[in-house]
Amino acid sequence: MGLDLEYTNGQTPLDDEEKEGLLIPTIATREELDEFEQQNIEEAIQWVLGRSLKAEIILSEKFVRNLHKRMYGDVWEWAGKYRKTEKNFGLDKWQIPVALRSLCDDTLFWIQNNTYLPDEIAIRFKHRIVSIHCFANGNGRHSRLMADVIIQKVYKLPFFTWGARDLVHQSEARSNYLKTVKAADRGNYEPLLIFART
Repeated sequence: MGLDLEYTNGQTPLDDEEKEGLLIPTIATREELDEFEQQNIEEAIQWVLGRSLKAEIILSEKFVRNLHKRMYGDVWEWAGKYRKTEKNFGLDKWQIPVALRSLCDDTLFWIQNNTYLPDEIAIRFKHRIVSIHCFANGNGRHSRLMADVIIQKVYKLPFFTWGARDLVHQSEARSNYLKTVKAADRGNYEPLLIFART
């Protein structure tokens, strides 16, 4: 296959079998792939905006997988399907379904019991789902959109700005974002909460 991708810091490389899941055979560069993925993601955002969604729907395996499929389904055959390979990041592939169910249940509990403020609930969900790493690729963008869906649909608050910059390509904004994620890995969510609203 002609798809030869370069990865920036924090991106999970695709293995050859995952690359074979590309649905658009004319894509040959990272730029072309990014363009098609972004178009698909924008369609997914429009789909979300046009729906009234309750927390119980959002925090379900079905919705989590469906959102990923809507974000990447025009580009990747494996969109919305749990990854079948081990990565340098995330849980073992066989742990994904149980970990995701546990996260959804925990987040629903936080919402119902006002355990944290709304932004923190959405950010804690985002952080945990990206650390599970459910899918072969697109986990960061998916986790950010899931946080946006939670904050907008459950709490009727504005989407996060995520530093108001491109977080996919190597940049100062991406470096800052990754630093805040690493702080959250150590239990300090404050930098990620601040970043999400700047």
